[in-house]
Amino acid sequence: MTQFKDKVVLITGASRGIGAAIAHQFADHGAHVVVSSRSQDGIDAVAKAIHDDGGLATAITCHNGDQASREHLIQQTIEQLGRIDVMINNAAANPYFGNVLDMGFEAIKKTIEVNIEGYFHMSQLAGQQMRKQQSGVIINTSSVNGKVAGFNQSLYSASKAAIISMTESFAKECAQFGIRVNAVLPGLTDTKFAAALTQNEAMLKMILPQIPLGRMAQPEEIAPAYLFLASDAAKYITGVSLPVDGGFLA
Repeated sequence: MTQFKDKVVLITGASRGIGAAIAHQFADHGAHVVVSSRSQDGIDAVAKAIHDDGGLATAITCHNGDQASREHLIQQTIEQLGRIDVMINNAAANPYFGNVLDMGFEAIKKTIEVNIEGYFHMSQLAGQQMRKQQSGVIINTSSVNGKVAGFNQSLYSASKAAIISMTESFAKECAQFGIRVNAVLPGLTDTKFAAALTQNEAMLKMILPQIPLGRMAQPEEIAPAYLFLASDAAKYITGVSLPVDGGFLA
């Protein structure tokens, strides 16, 4: 399948979990994927696996909470590959799991820098290149927590709600440049990032009964939503937040 042949797809937070699954699926459909995260070893491993499967991948590190690092990622992508067709903001921080009243300031700062500032600035940088091209797609990873605040996940949930609003604002203001902007809202997914929930029996007993399909997702079950939103099948879709949650928000 080559529906993304000659397309450059940049994915942050791509060293593992949902981001890695997204990278593999786009590569399987012909895209040249740029995999990025803070972990050089992690993105090198993902890029190697894609190469071993006959795909195209470039690994570029980026700390999504740092302005200079974000600018370097976009600059290097354009210098090496000439364009950005799809920008997927997937990197996220959730450094604190506990009562809202006890969250330390460093955890507050990190969550805002990565999840809000990082997504906004990265969308601007990629969008500026897409405006030159007069085409492009930006997809943000939000969460069901952006609609229903997660217990002991106060600021993380608030940041994911901000991403939904940001998605709608960018969609309205960037459509004139041929840029579509959407969000994916994953539900509970079996990743290292979600280990505070997926490896907590008490939390699972509370959450799983709220999911009509009765189980958590695998990363490979979330990734196709990004393929769809980036594809021509969704060329009249912008400003939406698509839940992939086993029915949790139904």
